[in-house]
Amino acid sequence: MATAESRQRKAPGAIAAFARFVLSGGGVGLASSLAVAALAYRIPWVLANAVVTVLATLLATEMHARFTFGAGGRASRRQHVQSAACAAAGYAMTCAAMVLLRQTVASPGMLLDQVVYLSASALAGTARFLVLRLVVFARDRSRTAPTARPVAVTHGSARTDPAELCRAA
Repeated sequence: MATAESRQRKAPGAIAAFARFVLSGGGVGLASSLAVAALAYRIPWVLANAVVTVLATLLATEMHARFTFGAGGRASRRQHVQSAACAAAGYAMTCAAMVLLRQTVASPGMLLDQVVYLSASALAGTARFLVLRLVVFARDRSRTAPTARPVAVTHGSARTDPAELCRAA
């Protein structure tokens, strides 16, 4: 039976973690686009996209916990919620970029659409990576508040136990 310490792997460096993030996120994204297209033949596209997005986010979070950031096991409920919030923020960011494009350019061509969307996606992806690495899957975070320890009182150069001071008074 593996202990928590033996399950915990060494966290990869920032560059390795980013490469893993791009690989796993890109793989899930590519699979998602195919799944949405296939599922949209049976159910409305909006519903297909929602279902696939939820499943893809769950899968990606598990992959990031186990592979990308080397957390040493399954993602916790807290990590899933934080990751989903981060994905939703990225979605909002790309939507905002496209709305802004439509408000500033009367009829953008397909090339400009793709440049803006991919740029916003890259920026959102980089921000997502940073949040996941520094917050969601951060290491060495204490889950409990630090406990107070008794402090020995010093009187001059000699250390004295606080209880002895009370008895002496």
